[in-house]
Amino acid sequence: MTTNNQTSPSIRESAADLKSADVWVFDLDNTLYPAASNLFDQVDWKMTDYVAALLSVDKVEARRLQKDYFRSFGTTMKGLMTVHDVDPHEFMAFVHDIDLSPISADTILNNAIESLPGRKVIFTNGSTPHADNITKHLGIDHLFEGCFDIVDAGFEPKPNLETYKVFCDRFDIDPTRAVMVEDMAKNLAPAAVLGMTTVWVDTGEAWAQVSAEQGHVHHRTEDLTIWLGDVVSA
Repeated sequence: MTTNNQTSPSIRESAADLKSADVWVFDLDNTLYPAASNLFDQVDWKMTDYVAALLSVDKVEARRLQKDYFRSFGTTMKGLMTVHDVDPHEFMAFVHDIDLSPISADTILNNAIESLPGRKVIFTNGSTPHADNITKHLGIDHLFEGCFDIVDAGFEPKPNLETYKVFCDRFDIDPTRAVMVEDMAKNLAPAAVLGMTTVWVDTGEAWAQVSAEQGHVHHRTEDLTIWLGDVVSA
């Protein structure tokens, strides 16, 4: 378990403190399943295909635009909605129509999540149907109280601070009693501002490491299964 030395007295550092949290907030993609499965790559390239078809450009240009929108608006979808008035529901239905066979149930991880005291909630920039498909495929859908998705967020993606406030209100969460687990370091900044203890799942991707050294990452792990196992077994 790697802990950031810049933690404040209110941050949960020990396993005992972590286990006393009321709520565990989990991101979905590349967090509840291994990034090494490349499952999200399917979504990523379907976004490219969507942009190419929408704008009648080749895949090289579509890829460039897709990543520009991601960097500028937080998600490709938000950029397409803002610049091209794209129907977000149509977009999500297209990009989330993927093959789930690259991922399978991780019994150790599933047992660790189930063993965590407190409520568990999914907070994703994706859609609830996408989250339902994945968690059912992994056999963990019954472990979560609910899912807060991009539609619930009014299409204002993480890391928009107001979205985190809406999320906390929706699930009646006291942020100081919550732990948030996420693969994109910058998405943990608002959680830390609100008082959550943060856990960064470092997948090794450069785009997911942005702002990781700015003090809002309280715990870092390259393997969530091992990290959670250490927490619940302590």
